[in-house]
Amino acid sequence: MESQSMIAHQDLDAIMGTTTRIPRLLSAEGFPEWKYRIEKYIKTKDFKIWRSILRGLIRITSTLEDDTLIDKLIENYTDDDFERVEDQEKVLTTLTMALSPEIAQGFREYTSTKALWEALIEVYEGNEDMKQSRQDMLRQKFNMFNYVLGETLENQLQRFITLTTEMSSAGVMVTRSEINKKLLNSLPKLWDMNVSVIKKTKDLNRLSLAETMAIIKACDLDDRQREINHVNSYFTANLGIQNNNTAFSSFTTHPNSQVHVPQVQP
Repeated sequence: MESQSMIAHQDLDAIMGTTTRIPRLLSAEGFPEWKYRIEKYIKTKDFKIWRSILRGLIRITSTLEDDTLIDKLIENYTDDDFERVEDQEKVLTTLTMALSPEIAQGFREYTSTKALWEALIEVYEGNEDMKQSRQDMLRQKFNMFNYVLGETLENQLQRFITLTTEMSSAGVMVTRSEINKKLLNSLPKLWDMNVSVIKKTKDLNRLSLAETMAIIKACDLDDRQREINHVNSYFTANLGIQNNNTAFSSFTTHPNSQVHVPQVQP
């Protein structure tokens, strides 16, 4: 069981990336999150690499007497020229290694990092019509978001975070009030009283999603603590009744017990 958990954790690291592992693009559905993570990963490792993605391929040139630029022969490269070429190759290798073998195979024709980056965006983010369709789909998912029977509060909150993150990446604009109300209204019916209190006492137009979730979790902890207190008071009360009954039973089942009654002197 422990080995399976370790394998699952390693697989997640391979997708999400770590400070030492490149996040991997495995599917079209994972592109928005991968795009965000690969940018952060590259900038953290070497910001020059990210500049190369934005700048594109740099020609190593020489200037003729008439100021004409020509590509410099490799035998005439200086150390600085070689360093620039190595930087470009490094960034292309980094980006290529971030793609799964199946995806990388379809993009081998691109020899510059900028061209590869733009091709990935074009394929997986698509044209304006495709972007609009994705936004419409995400907004529909947002409108239909609700509690799933048997789901824990933590799982529901995580689903909502994932959805709102996807919406933000796709450019779907939703106000704080809309997000907070949707989350509160999607909670199970037993939350009706808490939801009513939150709506009356908090400004949903100003609360961030993180703040709203913190309030929900605080209410959940309070409810759990009250439940524990109720159970404890119930058992304490029952234990007191049992102890009283035991003492009374012990006294009444011993007829030879003598009780000293003081005599009143005339």
